[in-house]
Amino acid sequence: MPVFRRRHLCSLGAALALTATVPATAAQAAPGTSAALREVMFVGNNWDGTADVIRSTGDFGKIGRIDVIPDKDQRMAEINADPIKWIYFMAIRNSVGEGHDQFVDDMYSTPDGGSMVVSRPSFADVVSIDLATGDINWRFPVSGYRSDHMAVSPDGKRVAVSASTSNTVHVLDIVTGKELGKFATGDKPHENIFTQDGKYIYNMAIGDVNTQTDAPWLDWTKGDRRITVVDASTYKQVKVIDMRPQLDALGLKDYSDAVRPAVFSPDESKLYFQVSFFNGFFEYDLAADRITRTKTLPKNPATSDDRTTFVNDSRHHGISMSPDGKKLCVAGTMDDYATVVDRATLQEGPLVTAAKPYWATVSGDGKSCVVSESGTDQVTAIDFATGKKVVSVPVGDHPQRVRLGKVRAGWASPSAG
Repeated sequence: MPVFRRRHLCSLGAALALTATVPATAAQAAPGTSAALREVMFVGNNWDGTADVIRSTGDFGKIGRIDVIPDKDQRMAEINADPIKWIYFMAIRNSVGEGHDQFVDDMYSTPDGGSMVVSRPSFADVVSIDLATGDINWRFPVSGYRSDHMAVSPDGKRVAVSASTSNTVHVLDIVTGKELGKFATGDKPHENIFTQDGKYIYNMAIGDVNTQTDAPWLDWTKGDRRITVVDASTYKQVKVIDMRPQLDALGLKDYSDAVRPAVFSPDESKLYFQVSFFNGFFEYDLAADRITRTKTLPKNPATSDDRTTFVNDSRHHGISMSPDGKKLCVAGTMDDYATVVDRATLQEGPLVTAAKPYWATVSGDGKSCVVSESGTDQVTAIDFATGKKVVSVPVGDHPQRVRLGKVRAGWASPSAG
């Protein structure tokens, strides 16, 4: 058992690498363009308001950095001039931000590798940033007062973003920022997932995770938590999945039904997901509509079992799957480790010490799980085959989401970065 360090989860939950990744290529052309592209990883530094660009494989070395809040002065002037916006801005800083502003939650590149689209919780918006100049191409203010997790469609043309205070998901054209549609969700929409065929969007609403009413008997105060499934063409609801009866049927009445990060199996027959307060994850069979397996992972003896000490109700936050579907990678956020789990047996491998690992994704070549260590401002790669640490790379202040993306070959940081 490795030595653990006690840390706190510093921002609203998060989220998940949800589809199998494609091996990296040194240069490839985007559909409809002649520009050669380079696969990279974007690391969102939430408190910095920057995104580090690192290699997607190998040594995961740093390539550059992007300023995702070049319009900060303008945005702050608007917030300071509007009492309601100011109240929400300060509430985000003093609750989920733990005294820090949340400047970047999620990010994706456009298909041509020319821009990055970023959700900015404290500014309640989504912006597209030109990767060559650092300038803002377009800005979309979400409904309500906070933006959160995003998802990009398989063809790269649409991006879905959760507006967490208005219980809405907006779907935008990734190139123009035009709203293509929107749909209602449960309370506090969080993670979004497009199915591989692009036909459906899954949204996980996690309820009120920043309250202190965390005792099981007060679970009803957390709000409407559910998975909303919509048609990705019409944005009409086609299904709602409620994990409450699923958990109750297993005798797990004291477990939260707030689905946090989640990942589909390659054939999308199974969903693996984490819930609030739980050190582990569940396997859900979509066709049978039932939880089929429960995996409890080790606790860190230095981590209190007092639920009110779990920031934003998370104990474990971050889950990904190897492209062949044989291994899962889990970020044990409050327990300060990450581990690779055999999907067939659910046996975990070595517990790799990590300081408040916040997210888990998959490297460009599919060989490694990459977790963001928000407690020590680095990302760490773990080998799926051995379960052992490969390398750690320093990044900016409080890294959260890590996403594969593309930049144009020969890209360098703009002067603003």
